[in-house]
Amino acid sequence: MVSEGEAATSLQVLRRLDTGPRGLTEAEAAARLAGLGENTPPRPHTDSWPLRCARALRDPFTAVLLTLGLVSALVASWGTAVVILALVAVSCGLRAAGEHRADRSLAALRALVAGTATVLRRSGVDTEPRAREIPVAELVPGDVVRLGPGDLVPADVRLLRARGLTVHQAVLTGESAPVAKAAVDVPDRSEGGPFDEPYLCFQGSGVASGSATAVVVETGERTRFAAAQGGAAPREASAFDRSVHGISWVLVRFMLLTPPLVLMANAALRGRGLETLPFAVAVAVGLTPEMLPVIVTTCLARGAALLARAHRVVVRRLPALHDLGAVDVLCLDKTGTLTQDRPVVERALGPDGDDDPEVLRWAAVGAWWTLQLAELPAPDALDEALLTAAGPVGEEYDGIGAVPFAPERRTATAVVAGSLGTHVLVTKGAAEDVLDRCDLDPAERERLLALAAREADAGLRVLAVATARVPARTRPCTVADEHGLAFRGLVTFRDALAPGAAEALRGLAGLGITIRILTGDHPATAARACRDLGLGAVETGVAASEGAARVDGPVVVARCTPEDKARIVAGLRAAGHTVGFLGDGVNDIPALRAADVGIAPRTAVDLARETADVVLAEKDLGAIGHAVTAGRRSSANIASYLRVTLSSNLGNVIAMLSAGLLLPFLPMLPVQVLAQNLCFDAAQLAFAYDRPGPAALRRPTVLRPRAFLRFITGFGVLNAIADLATFGVLALALRGPDALDDQAVFHSAWFTENLLTQALVMLLLRGGSRRGPVGRAAAALAAVGLLLPPGPLGAALGMTGLPPAYHALLAAVLGLYALALRAVRARHDRR
Repeated sequence: MVSEGEAATSLQVLRRLDTGPRGLTEAEAAARLAGLGENTPPRPHTDSWPLRCARALRDPFTAVLLTLGLVSALVASWGTAVVILALVAVSCGLRAAGEHRADRSLAALRALVAGTATVLRRSGVDTEPRAREIPVAELVPGDVVRLGPGDLVPADVRLLRARGLTVHQAVLTGESAPVAKAAVDVPDRSEGGPFDEPYLCFQGSGVASGSATAVVVETGERTRFAAAQGGAAPREASAFDRSVHGISWVLVRFMLLTPPLVLMANAALRGRGLETLPFAVAVAVGLTPEMLPVIVTTCLARGAALLARAHRVVVRRLPALHDLGAVDVLCLDKTGTLTQDRPVVERALGPDGDDDPEVLRWAAVGAWWTLQLAELPAPDALDEALLTAAGPVGEEYDGIGAVPFAPERRTATAVVAGSLGTHVLVTKGAAEDVLDRCDLDPAERERLLALAAREADAGLRVLAVATARVPARTRPCTVADEHGLAFRGLVTFRDALAPGAAEALRGLAGLGITIRILTGDHPATAARACRDLGLGAVETGVAASEGAARVDGPVVVARCTPEDKARIVAGLRAAGHTVGFLGDGVNDIPALRAADVGIAPRTAVDLARETADVVLAEKDLGAIGHAVTAGRRSSANIASYLRVTLSSNLGNVIAMLSAGLLLPFLPMLPVQVLAQNLCFDAAQLAFAYDRPGPAALRRPTVLRPRAFLRFITGFGVLNAIADLATFGVLALALRGPDALDDQAVFHSAWFTENLLTQALVMLLLRGGSRRGPVGRAAAALAAVGLLLPPGPLGAALGMTGLPPAYHALLAAVLGLYALALRAVRARHDRR
């Protein structure tokens, strides 16, 4: 990596690298390539299918299901074992397949940093160097490369010669404006870090203008471009992982306690010992939301597939889709997201500060003829904005000569033909430098500098324009001619807003998401862009401010370093927020890792794209809105499944444990418990295909363990009361010579009542429309509860048909239960 050691003379650097201005020989380059390796960033490791499936077993519920399946096999409860182990296999397979599809989609989007580079190489020690194109991967330290406009810097380099060189370092620092670079032979040590050193350029930067010759000092994994990938701490658990694990482990403890309690209670009160073990395991399985891994994976996989197909958004890590639905703070950079990577003309001001179109016309004339006569390959961003705003101006004057822009003097001059026997010099550049070349008294100069400063403080970039009429001559114009100019005025520029950015921001705000802008730009520039986008009164802070990590802190945080961004994101997470971060540069990688959801566009640098959880085909905030909605839809379905299943299961378990202690026989045979669970689980698959109501999509969806436990406890107890009421009704109905010995009737009635109450719970606890997949599944579940016991399959399971009087009694109990359920749900919603 380029280090402080590069603060040395060019000759010292060349000696240390054992090279020279003529570059390396082919033999030397081949030897170094063999020893140091290719100039490519490290590629991520792709896990094998078995490893992906094994990693899915770390889910708490999946691990407990696997344990219960093995226990069922040990006690020869083969039906239970087969079903449970099949659920585990399906869950692991779905999760592994989703991750594989995401990696395959991402591989199709991956692009190289740069294809080739121009390098000076010699065939032998005494031969002359020859410039040729070679793959970037073959560059080695000591190579001498040439850079021109439009090139990507292929490695970390030290400049040997440079002419008008400016580079874009946004992928490394977040600074949107090009940075001037120069070949300083004896550099001064900069206090701003290596990126502020004028004589260093880094891999991933893009050449905006000018040309240079440089020596490669670092390649491959040793560049600053690649270093951001290494040495990072493991990512913390995401919001989804934390919430699901919190709910899971509470229920896991309950499930692990259930079999021993059932065994001990039956042994003490009923004298039944190990023969009740299959029933105890069945009760534990009854508490388990067996379909949770399948439903979670199916919901997330369907949402991810829809996003990829309809909006070209690739979800690389399936739980990240839920985290998107839970995001309540979105942090992003300004450049390329809210604004395009180009300026546009805002105003043209005369010396008095009023609008003056002549200033824009003269500036465009200078830009046109500088481009034509200085043989520049393309206009820079400001010149392009001038020509776009002014329209065709080249035909009005004949060009005579030009002095192109140079970073050290920050001006450019074009010479055009004026009236008979005269030429007109048109000089444009930084306000201070242009005013230094104008014929002004000190007071006027200070006034004009204040005018320029006022526009800059408003977040605009400022270009000063001056002209001079001189006698016609044949000698070319030089820098020495830039004096005695007449000041014409100022042209101001703002960042071009990204199409649809304002609408996308309003959409995200409507989803309850707070926007935080973290940028390396100047505070005034960032604040101006945000005001133009309609963010209202924008409070601007600097990266070091203590309030930057609070959600009620500054909307725009400027001059952010990579560490600042990561610190702010981590602070927001520590305050209890679910944070998404959109970034595309190496400087964004720490924050991408620190966020609950890292988001990157396809055009991001390789390392940022590999770090992100979600990849956008385009850097479009509208696509993030679609992804958030898809995440909330999936999360709402998962939450509905958990509420319904856990409430119903908890009530059934409480009722079964109570009945098991009160009855002289098992309240339900293990095979009947398994059949009931299979019917209920099959119906729950409808939640993976449900469409939640609009209210579930208007705010972040978070699975909060404590809130869930309160919900399922309240409704689970209500469900248990309904089950025990059914038990009481059956006890009264079965009075007679056989008392409660008619086990088949009892088992059948309770089986039917359980499935009917579960169908009611599906309809009344879900919320939203009663139609759709969940409504049809509930109707099918109720039909199974009524039709299965009297049929041949019911007889095989030890059940029988019920007399009509029993159905009337069950209908009365279920009617009262439905009324109580609606009343409690309405009270819960009001709270």
